[in-house]
Amino acid sequence: MSDLPYGPPVRVSPLIRFGRWSFLTAGILYGAFHQNRLSKKEAKFREIEAKEKVIRDAKLKEEKAIAAAAELKALEEMVAAKK
Repeated sequence: MSDLPYGPPVRVSPLIRFGRWSFLTAGILYGAFHQNRLSKKEAKFREIEAKEKVIRDAKLKEEKAIAAAAELKALEEMVAAKK
């Protein structure tokens, strides 16, 4: 032990040791409680998003079809104009 750079290890007070373990345990319990609460909240949010996604995808598909039809019409007009 004499080869340690700062001397021998210091004995930590039992009160400090108890406090450290208490705060560690309290932090783990706090984190577990809030993780559980937030995961339930996120699950509800994901359900709503899934319902909205179906509607959003249908609308996007419709818009793409309209845009594709307009582009095809424009191309046909360009080809017809060149002839």
